[in-house]
Amino acid sequence: MQAIEGVAGKPYSRWIQLGLGLVVMMAISSPQYVWTLFVKSFQDATASSLPAVQLTFSLLIVLQTWLSPAQGWLVERFGPKLLVAVGAGLTGLGWVLSSKVHSLSGLLLTYGLFCGAGTGIVYIGIVGLMARWFPDRRGFAIGIVAAGYGMGAMLTTFPIDTMLKGSGYQATLIYYGILLGAVGVAAALGLRSPKGGEVSQVPNVAVVQGRDTEPRSMLKTPTFWLMFAMMTMMSTGGLMVTSNFANFAKDFGVASVLVMGMASLPLALTIDRLLNGFTRPFFGWLSDRIGRENTMGLAFALEAAAILLLLLFRENALAFVLLSGLVFFGWGEIFSLFPSTLTDTFGTRNATTNYGFLYMAQGVGSLLGGPAAAALHDAAGSWVPVFGLAVGMDVLTALLALFVLKRMRQAHIEGRASLAAGAPQPA
Repeated sequence: MQAIEGVAGKPYSRWIQLGLGLVVMMAISSPQYVWTLFVKSFQDATASSLPAVQLTFSLLIVLQTWLSPAQGWLVERFGPKLLVAVGAGLTGLGWVLSSKVHSLSGLLLTYGLFCGAGTGIVYIGIVGLMARWFPDRRGFAIGIVAAGYGMGAMLTTFPIDTMLKGSGYQATLIYYGILLGAVGVAAALGLRSPKGGEVSQVPNVAVVQGRDTEPRSMLKTPTFWLMFAMMTMMSTGGLMVTSNFANFAKDFGVASVLVMGMASLPLALTIDRLLNGFTRPFFGWLSDRIGRENTMGLAFALEAAAILLLLLFRENALAFVLLSGLVFFGWGEIFSLFPSTLTDTFGTRNATTNYGFLYMAQGVGSLLGGPAAAALHDAAGSWVPVFGLAVGMDVLTALLALFVLKRMRQAHIEGRASLAAGAPQPA
């Protein structure tokens, strides 16, 4: 195994960068995670049906993921400070402009387009930047900022809901659009890439490090496409369950059952949001110590077991709350493990653009997970096939990580090292 990079120079610099990246990620998380609070207001303002208005959310997710290769290239071309600040500004502007629209097309062009493009630039830019700053703790650092995106809206959900009820949706969108946009831009202006001498070589026996690879070369490797297929399966399987969570809770008859004095569905959602955030730095940290594929095998198998147990104990409200948390805990780590593994394999120089291509797998999963699960449920008249398919994909991905990806990555990295060693040296 090859030695990987650590940090020299001022050791606190990268922690400042991690903190700034976390703040930006938290600032741009609300358009996705509190969208549901504005849906009814947007229906009334645009005189549109619920399915029509929900196209805005679909557009946000598609732009956030499918434009990520281009967004990653822009970040690497113009630097993280400028592009991430632009992304945060676009996200806030999307909220402000959407407060004034009265047509579905206007909503798509403001909330959908601006917030989708803005959040995508920030997400890809921050993940790629942390991959450069923390080569020795890559999984942990990426997990921290990914958790910021997953949990950031927890700080704004209740204040936004309160202001909605007291001041209306337009004032709320304007106020929080300006506030969150300004916070995101301010934090982004402190971002920078590591300078020469700030990142040096230190050994890490748990992680195999590959050489820098251009995106076009990466896309020709079977290693990348195996990771893409694995992330697609994990994303699809997880979203099959998580995106239909409220629906099957009601079908199982546990949504309104009291657990510790609270209705089980909102209690479960609160716990799930916490664990979905915590899992990202936890499994990232673990992968820095026991290896990426070993951690994938453990986490993905845990996800499969949790979904299976949730199905078996679906009529027990307490078990439903606890096991749903375990489901989210076993799923959210894909957002730290896959970018870390990709950068380990294909190097840091093009990390942002390279991860942009892999992140498209999340877009595929978002298109397949919810609709596919709903269609399968309607065809079978039961949630059992949905859960069974999700478990099957989780188990398959765990096995691929342990027995295929590990060997394939090792062979790829050794092959690249051999080619580099045999290359003619300059005079």
